[in-house]
Amino acid sequence: MAAASAPASASPDSEDTSMDAEAQDPVLDCSEGNKTNSLSAEKPLEEPQGDPPDSQASVSNGSDPEMEKEMVELKIIWNKNKYDLKFPLNSTGADLKQKIHSLTGLPPAMQKVMYKGLLPEDKTLREIKVISGAKIMVVGSTINDVLAVNTPKDSVQQEVKSEETKKEPLCRQKQHRKVLDKGKPDDVMPSVKGVQERLPTVPLSGMYNKSGGKVRLTFKLEQDQLWIGTKERTEKLPMGSIKNVVSEPIEGHEDYHMMAFQLGPTEASYYWVYWVPMQYVDAIKDTVLGKWQYF
Repeated sequence: MAAASAPASASPDSEDTSMDAEAQDPVLDCSEGNKTNSLSAEKPLEEPQGDPPDSQASVSNGSDPEMEKEMVELKIIWNKNKYDLKFPLNSTGADLKQKIHSLTGLPPAMQKVMYKGLLPEDKTLREIKVISGAKIMVVGSTINDVLAVNTPKDSVQQEVKSEETKKEPLCRQKQHRKVLDKGKPDDVMPSVKGVQERLPTVPLSGMYNKSGGKVRLTFKLEQDQLWIGTKERTEKLPMGSIKNVVSEPIEGHEDYHMMAFQLGPTEASYYWVYWVPMQYVDAIKDTVLGKWQYF
């Protein structure tokens, strides 16, 4: 009886063991399944994390600082040659001279660059209101040509200065008094004291010449000419043919000058103009002679 009861007691234990094994197996399967499912669920969340660097790179690479500059289209005209140029509006006249140097080979110091008068080097194209399609006139010669022309002009200027120091003020001389004594013309252009301005876009008018007749000055920058007009005729003078320009304030009316253009080798060739508004005196000299004459 005792032997028969032993197997019966072992059967429940074996069943408990098998049940325990069966109970544990599903737990292991579920845990593995959960791991697989959790990994597969996490992967789609990781992939979008690589997108932002690509999108950021495409945004940063798409911007070009050069394209953001406001450009203006210019026509550079020099020695019968024309150059089409796009140039930043915020660049200065000095920057434009450097660009013209690369186009033409003319050093900046040898250039007369004109846009409504001599182009100021220290101002931007925006400040002087350069518009798209504007014509920029450039006048300049080779170094040898300049030396050939500059030497006699320098000697003439020195002679004129030495002669002026020996004489009384021009406005007191008899030949000028007969014109100045007529008084200031009624239609003369207004003057501005203590100010230097660029040449106006209209001719300078309302002035007298040596004979007391009305005279006007027109600066044809595109042709590098000065037109001196009277009632009878208009003289068209190449600016390169004018050897010197002298001026002196009129006593009692210092906001106006008397001015002479030297057309020949002696004082007899001076063409006198009276009652020139003082704010344009320096601009006239710079335009006719060119700043490079003073270097």
